[in-house]
Amino acid sequence: MTDAEKRLKKLDDNRYLLEKSGAMRVDGIVYVDEELLGYLGTDESIKQVENVASLPGIVGASLAMPDIHWGYGFPIGGVAAFDAQEGIISPGGVGYDINCGVRLLRSALNTRDIKDVVPDIVDGLFRNIPSGVGSRRKDLKLSRAQLGRVLLKGANWALEEGFGNASDLEYIEDRGCVGDADPEAVSDRAYERGKDQLGTLGSGNHFVEVGYIAEVFDEDAARAFGLFKDQVTVMIHTGSRGLGYQICDESIREMLRAAEKYHIPLADRQLCCAPLASPEGRRYFSAMAAAANYAFANRQMITHWVRETLEKVFASSEAQLGLSLVYDVCHNIAKRERHKVHGKELELCVHRKGATRAFAPGSPLVPERYRSAGQPVLVPGDMGRASYVLAGTPKAMEETFGSTCHGAGRVMSRNQAVRMTRGRSIPKEMEERGVCVRAAGKATLGEEVPEAYKDVSKVVGVVHRAGISKLVAKIVPMGAIKG
Repeated sequence: MTDAEKRLKKLDDNRYLLEKSGAMRVDGIVYVDEELLGYLGTDESIKQVENVASLPGIVGASLAMPDIHWGYGFPIGGVAAFDAQEGIISPGGVGYDINCGVRLLRSALNTRDIKDVVPDIVDGLFRNIPSGVGSRRKDLKLSRAQLGRVLLKGANWALEEGFGNASDLEYIEDRGCVGDADPEAVSDRAYERGKDQLGTLGSGNHFVEVGYIAEVFDEDAARAFGLFKDQVTVMIHTGSRGLGYQICDESIREMLRAAEKYHIPLADRQLCCAPLASPEGRRYFSAMAAAANYAFANRQMITHWVRETLEKVFASSEAQLGLSLVYDVCHNIAKRERHKVHGKELELCVHRKGATRAFAPGSPLVPERYRSAGQPVLVPGDMGRASYVLAGTPKAMEETFGSTCHGAGRVMSRNQAVRMTRGRSIPKEMEERGVCVRAAGKATLGEEVPEAYKDVSKVVGVVHRAGISKLVAKIVPMGAIKG
């Protein structure tokens, strides 16, 4: 047990305090219950909460969600907000897969309509959506000028090219386009990596999953979101692919130089950063925004092929199938936002790394249709258990800069999971659970077995009880394609 873990003090059943000490400028707050607390001794994530609290300009507290685990510099599941004038921006607070995120499609179908054709749907998705390490689309290779427009316009570019419906934009965080993106801030190497990966799933924990609403917890919010019991849904989880990775990798090197230049003390070199207002900080923010727009376009294009697949399987139109977008959320991003801190409204740079925005009812940034319920929050689980839809709350605005958890959270490294599953047939195991799975490689399925993750139901239970988001519906998987 690290010194930081020993210092954790229980505030209530769902929150622990890491009191300010040493170089920490603010306290740390960790959203866990006693059961999930037991996972914290398996890595250095609480030490990372402490380290983040030492960065210049941090306000409020260094926060961690119940899916917390070790990451690069910042913990995954970490939230930290910095004063826009005096604070910093750090690639480690965003992550390598910039704007890795989740979108959810609803349908007019129910489980009776789909139970006999799930393998056909999964096979169709696997054919239509390239997946796996380095996956590329042979039918779509963009010129530099075309890719530059993607980086500037995000999901808007995909719609202009015929991928989706104009109504989709209303239900995407930031309407599918982050401002301040600058294609000129993106390197030639990142362009090269991104030119033929648009519309692809990638590898790791990315997926397209067909499921159904198994349980509704909040009838009013579910009605606002257009969800009902036994309804068929499709969830898409992917990000900015090699382009985002390249931007992060290059920015880390520049930020190491910047931290030295601006005399920023670092508890860990992986916290390398620059003042947000500096040329280096502005350049990273602009490149990160460009990668976020690439990810929005990527999920928009995959949505198009999901719709095409289901249209073909059911020989019905998109309208007849009722395939519409519930919402699309980011969970690896830094945003300029205004929040109250100690009663004073400040402009902040909010880092959410493995964390999801969860804005409250009434927020003008929540689509009008959902404004009475709050922002939809999409929390995927592992391929064998469940995912959840939640809604943002006023308490999240008060305590976490409008943030909540993003997933289950790994408890086992990918190498550990592969070793543990050697000799097992994961597709057969999933089939026995009632889930049809296709993947680009056997190793991916080994990495992504349910036991490699915390039980997402326990994770969302914490944020629901803590009041920083509220449970709306549970989605159980029926079939999935994996990266």
